[in-house]
Amino acid sequence: MLVRLSSMSQIQRCFWATREPNLGYHDREWGVPQHDDRLLFEFIILEGAQAGLSWETILKKRDNYRTAFDEFYPEKVARYSPAKVEKLLKDPGIVRNRLKVNSAVLNAKTFLAVKEEFGTFDKYIWGFVGGKQKTNHWTSREELPARTPESDAMSKDLLKRGFKFVGSTICYAFMQATGMVNDHLVTCPRHKEIMQLAKAS
Repeated sequence: MLVRLSSMSQIQRCFWATREPNLGYHDREWGVPQHDDRLLFEFIILEGAQAGLSWETILKKRDNYRTAFDEFYPEKVARYSPAKVEKLLKDPGIVRNRLKVNSAVLNAKTFLAVKEEFGTFDKYIWGFVGGKQKTNHWTSREELPARTPESDAMSKDLLKRGFKFVGSTICYAFMQATGMVNDHLVTCPRHKEIMQLAKAS
């Protein structure tokens, strides 16, 4: 069950959720355990695209990304030709960085290889947290880590397999986004709600 929190001022959301599109994303998605391979692939591409930029910038371009990248079906992205890449690099609706666009195609191919090896990418990636969400209990933004031993291990293995734009900090952001960790502050109502969702998933 996804809950949209009230916009009433007395609700203490996480510090970064102050306006759209961050607000809606915080209330509906961030930290919710995700096990759908297509959505996991979407977050790999978006988190990589975010490198050096703000997440708000990526959220504003997210719908454009879905259109440009065939709804993030890795089977389709893996078949992109050089001509398709050049077309994407002219699309103002996405981050027009050649390394990032090329990495999306490469990552799609590598994603499919992992999926073939493990049955699902979900099974592989959730193995870095033992198959279930890790719940943190941070009380301030200063406590939030940028990377952890789990994200270090994930990054190392993804890079070994051939993925690009998967440094440890990017991997930790991916873990936060897909609910592998619950990093909502304890003062945020979503902290408890996400805990309940994790138990039910």
